[in-house]
Amino acid sequence: MPIYEYICKDCGARFESMRPMKEADQPIHCKSCLSPNTYRTVSVFFAASEGRSITSTTGCTSCAGGSCASCGHH
Repeated sequence: MPIYEYICKDCGARFESMRPMKEADQPIHCKSCLSPNTYRTVSVFFAASEGRSITSTTGCTSCAGGSCASCGHH
């Protein structure tokens, strides 16, 4: 089961929840303030293969480390 990240619009807390994919965007209460006013955010991850990085968190948020015309990241 995947782990999803959420942000509370009321208190700003970031939290994770392990949920089935079909429930990923369904409402969930904040783990800090219990507000139902939350949304799912994009998760950043890191992976390595044979000692070299195969992902990146550099660049703008729209390219997510890939090639992007909006920030010039290659």
